[in-house]
Formats: sequence, C-alpha cells, structure tokens
Amino acid sequence: MHTFADPLRRAFAVAPNELAVVCGDTRLTYAQTFGRCSRLAGALHRLGLSTGDRVAIVAINSHRYLDVYYAVPAAGLVLVPLNSRWSNAELRYALEDSQTRVLITDRDPGELAEVVEHVILLPEAYEAFIADAPEHELGVGVDENDLAGLFYTGGTTGASKGVMLTHRNLIANAQNMQAVGRLTAGDRWLVVAPLFHAAGTVAALAMVWVAGRHVVLGAFDPAGALDLIEREQVTTTLAVPTMLAAITDEQLVRPRDVSSVRMLSHGGSPIASEVVRRTARAFPDAELIHLYGATETAPIATALVHEERHLHDDLIRSCGQPSVGVDVKIVDIDGKDVEVGRVGEIVVRGPNVMQGYWNKPEQTAAALVDGWYRSGDLGYADDRSFIYLVDRAKDMIVTGAENVYCGEVEDALYSHPAVLEATVFGVPDHQWGEAVCAMVVTRSPVTVSELQQHCRATISPYKVPKDIVFSDEPLPKSGAGKILKREIREPYWQGHSARVG
Repeated sequence: MHTFADPLRRAFAVAPNELAVVCGDTRLTYAQTFGRCSRLAGALHRLGLSTGDRVAIVAINSHRYLDVYYAVPAAGLVLVPLNSRWSNAELRYALEDSQTRVLITDRDPGELAEVVEHVILLPEAYEAFIADAPEHELGVGVDENDLAGLFYTGGTTGASKGVMLTHRNLIANAQNMQAVGRLTAGDRWLVVAPLFHAAGTVAALAMVWVAGRHVVLGAFDPAGALDLIEREQVTTTLAVPTMLAAITDEQLVRPRDVSSVRMLSHGGSPIASEVVRRTARAFPDAELIHLYGATETAPIATALVHEERHLHDDLIRSCGQPSVGVDVKIVDIDGKDVEVGRVGEIVVRGPNVMQGYWNKPEQTAAALVDGWYRSGDLGYADDRSFIYLVDRAKDMIVTGAENVYCGEVEDALYSHPAVLEATVFGVPDHQWGEAVCAMVVTRSPVTVSELQQHCRATISPYKVPKDIVFSDEPLPKSGAGKILKREIREPYWQGHSARVG
C-alpha cells in the first residue's frame, strides 16, 4: 500500500541535498521541499481542517503549486486543482460543488472568497502561512483507497464534473509513467503543461519517487520552454499536441541546444502525424512517446514508445498498447467485444481508473460499467493490441450515412506545409445531414481549392472538407491547450437540434 507520502519520504531519505525543483530563480532541495510540504500540512490542520476536507488551488505553474499538489493529499486532505483560465462562474460552481474550505490562489479571488472559509494568496501570504507552521507527519492515517483529489474536467463536452481519484489511482499512474519513461534520478522533467491538468502532473509523483528534478515553466511560451531546456539540460517532458507543435516550430526556426532531451512524450488529445514528423526533425536525438488516457484513468491507459521509429508506417497513427496492469479493449454500443480492426468505443479497466464523479451518481453509473471505464472515444485494435484512436464519439461526422473521423481529415490537412493549425467538425447540411468543415490557421499562403485537392490525394472524396474557413488568429484552446472544437462548431448549429455535446 502506497500513498502520496511515500515518494516524498523516499526522496528525502535518499537524496536530501539534491535539487527537487527549479522554478525561476528558486532552487529547492528535497530536504527543503519535504520541510515545506510538512509545514503546509501542519498549517492546514492548524486551520481546523480534518481528513477528507477539500483544498482548492487556482494558479499558474510554480514550485509552490507542486508543494500543494504533494502536501494536501499526503496530509489526508483532498486536492481540488482548478483551471486557471475558467471564468469566476465556472470556478464558483466547482468550489461550491466540492464544498471546498480553503482556496489557494495567485489572483484576487473577488466573489470566490464568499464561497470558501479561507483564502491564501500566492506568493507572500502563502509563504507567511507556512513559515512558522508546525510540521505535520505526512501519510499518517492515510489509506491508498482514500480520495486524493477532485480533478474537474475541462468542460469542453458539457458541464464540468469532479473526477474522484484516490491515492491508489495516482500511485498506479506513477508506476505506469516510470515503466514507460524509464525515469531515473538523473532526469530533469520540464513542467510545461498546466499543473491543474493531468498532462501537467502525469510525472509529478513518478519523478519524486526516483528523486529526479522538476524544472517548472510558468505560463506557456514555446521560446521560454526551449530556453529552459537548454539552460537546465532538461531530459524529458510531456506536452499536449498544440504545445508540442508550437515548441517544434520555434525550434525549427530558432534552434537551441536540445541535445540533453532523451524523451519527449505527448498526450491529452489526438495528434496529427505531420506534427510528430516535424517534432522528430526538431529533436533528432529524442525518443518520442504517445500517451493516451483521460483524467478518469489518472491518466495513462496506453503508450506507444519509440514513435520516431514509425514515422512512415501505420503505427504512427496508433496511441500504443495497454500500459502494464491496465486492460484496454474495444466494445460495441452494448458493451460487447468487437473483432480486431472494427471501430468501437475504447474502454479501460485497472487500478488507475477513478472512483467516479463527485455528487453525480447517474453519470458515474454511465461511465463505469462492470468495472470498465467507458471513454467515449472511438477506436480500433490490431492483432497485437495496438490501439488506434479515430475520434470522440461526439465529434464523429455522419454525412450521407457515411462516418467521417475528424482525426483522419485533420491528418490530411496537417500534411500540407502551409497548415499551422487545423480542426475539423460537422456542420448542418440539408442534403447529407452533416457536411465536413475545417477551420485552418496557415503559416504561408494557400487557397481552399489547393487544400481540398491536397486532401483528395490521401482521403476519400466524401471526407474532403466541403468548406474550409481560414482564421487569422490561433484556434481557441482550453487552459490545458486542447482545441475547443465544440466552441468553434457551436455557431453553425444554432437553430439546429441534430448536433449536441
């Protein structure tokens, strides 16, 4: 049985004087980090909090965020990391839904202060809060099946839900990350994705367990990420595809010394094959790894290692095989297994799968069926259990009774050198029910007909976008960097009832 306290205790025991985190000008050892976490736990208990009480954080990435991430669950409390780009209404909903008692934040809380009992402002008030606090022994009375955190979904497909992850769930993910990434004490992990998202904390426990080093980037900036890689000799990281594409483009135009990078992983949303190929050119010495999962799976479910070896074969479209200890299969609408190669819903089972959704028994019952998490993602498996993700069930386009998977069309668009960003979605069509539409951001001049002709060379005519809209601005993204397809699609469906979600 392991809890959040175990990685911290081990790192403190084996490497007290080694650097745990680099954040701006701040450099903290494991002895200092362990002490800060113990005092934060003591300060929260001094407020009168008891086992299971919720503590929320709304802030950009920092070493203090990592304190909170480790210490709150290790103290027997429940962490509630919230999207720093949400509106006050969205934040208020999550705080009220979770019945959070303490809010730690780096901005004026405004009306949010009315919802909680205590607000602790970063950085000054936070530092004063822990400065003279008594140390609390981490892990005492904490069980692996206790709730560690409520991780609210991004709300890109509807109302946000609090995903209930236990210590066991997140420890299982840490072990999966160690197995996939072969992490060691010599690794330096760049925290580039936001820490409120599973992509940002995917290796948080795993790196501490091996006494590796975190290098923290605050607000995302591709140039800043590359500067940190060069200056701090970063060895590994995970980025969502939009971030990876931006970092890759910056590196190809204004290269830095990235020879220290041995592994680059990506996850959080589907990725175009052309982005992977460009990344391999920008980081020629790095192993590329595709990780697939969801907040509900803590998050790793599958992994494709050495993606760079498959740039020109079918495996580049795969998100890999099930992680060790995780079962993944494809089922039909009735939950029955489908044959190899047939598209169905991806379902996941294992110690990493959530307890359920906070205060939402009906949604929990729909998502967890006979011990399996129903992902809502469509995909198929080959005869070696490599999983191929084709679309979100809610994003699939049905045009003239033919299914069109957005990822396949986006892949075709991204393979044109003029395309910087692309997203594909269905729009109402009086003849076919839905028509394929795309919104594209370009890096060089190109016409709609040129892009359509380019797509016809690789995909069937009925999949080629009937309309392509060019945007002068970057595509809208969630706080975690996912393209907000629903937001882009919604105006086209006003007055129509066929498309929901």
